Amino acid sequence: MVKVIMNEKEISRALTRLSHEIIERYKGIDRLVLVGIETRGVPLAERLATKIEAIEGTVPVEKINIEGYRDDAKEIIEVAKDGTDLTGKKVILVDDVLYTGRTTRAALDACVDLGRPAEISLAVLVDRGHREFPIRADFVGKNIPTASEEEVVVALKEVDEKDEVLIK
Repeated sequence: MVKVIMNEKEISRALTRLSHEIIERYKGIDRLVLVGIETRGVPLAERLATKIEAIEGTVPVEKINIEGYRDDAKEIIEVAKDGTDLTGKKVILVDDVLYTGRTTRAALDACVDLGRPAEISLAVLVDRGHREFPIRADFVGKNIPTASEEEVVVALKEVDEKDEVLIK
């Protein structure tokens, strides 16, 4: 059975709320950078940046590929550095779903390879629980309690055909 948990408007409202929470927590946007975790974290980071810009000003958006940092990689992948320097920045990692915490752990390692951030926090559209690592999101669009056998699917217009969050 497939159940729609968030539609396009609900996703937009959640991102608006997250934008306000981010600005309030950091008392502005000084040295703030949004880092989208590929794939769906990147368009979410870009949407957050657009919403923050409408309120407070421009925030840079970077993207990060964690493939070479995953603990379940079948082979060692050489990680290309693109010149991004996160030293001294207040980094907000952005992802679609927080589940076991393994993706976030890999993203933390990748960020540290790009400099020494002043701070790293995590913003996710959906937190579904079931952690395998002691990781929690600082900014959450929606908490969705799930069974471990269920799958949470986030569809975004930039990658998929429409915006919605489903449980399968």
